[in-house]
Amino acid sequence: MDFEATELPEVVAIHPKVYGDARGYFCETWREDAFAAAGIDARFVQDNHSHSVRHTLRGLHYQIRHAQGKLVRVVRGAVFDVAVDMRRSSRRFGQWVGLTLSDENHTMLWVPPGFAHGYLALTDEIDLLYKCTDFYSPKDERAVRWNDAQLGVHWPLPPDAAPILSPKDAGAPLFIDAEYFD
Repeated sequence: MDFEATELPEVVAIHPKVYGDARGYFCETWREDAFAAAGIDARFVQDNHSHSVRHTLRGLHYQIRHAQGKLVRVVRGAVFDVAVDMRRSSRRFGQWVGLTLSDENHTMLWVPPGFAHGYLALTDEIDLLYKCTDFYSPKDERAVRWNDAQLGVHWPLPPDAAPILSPKDAGAPLFIDAEYFD
C-alpha cells in the first residue's frame, strides 16, 4: 500500500496494490501493521455500507464526543469525498480536502477523528464502505452545511443539478455556528 498525505496531512489517501488478471483482481484494504507503519494507529469497531444514487450528497457529518476516525472506500461507482478540519486548535481549522474515490482507482481515504466527512455520488449508483474507530452515537452526531460559503467546498455538481439531500443535511448549521473540537 502507498500512503499519501493530502493538503490536510492528517487526512491520508491510501492506494492499495491491486493484482489483476483475466479473472479479476485482488487487493488488501486493511492491514494493521502497514497502517501503523504509516502513522495510522486505528482500532476499528464498526463497519458501515452506504448505497446512493447520482447527485446524492451526504454530510458533512462528525461526532463531537465518541469522535470517529473513518477509513472510506468505494466498491461500486465513484464519489467526491470531503474531509473538513473541525479542530479549533489546528492551524488548518476550517480547511477542507476532497478527492475522487472509485471502484476503478481503488483509492481509500483515512479521515481521522476531529474532521467532518461527506461525499457526493458521481455515478448512477455508488456503494461506499467505511470502517469506524468508535460506535455511532446519535446524541453526539453533528453536521455542517454542505454549501457553507465560509468553507467553500467545490462540489463537482453539474451547473443544472441540485444535490439530493436529507432534511437533516439541508438544514445543518453553518460552520460559524457549529460545535468544534478543541
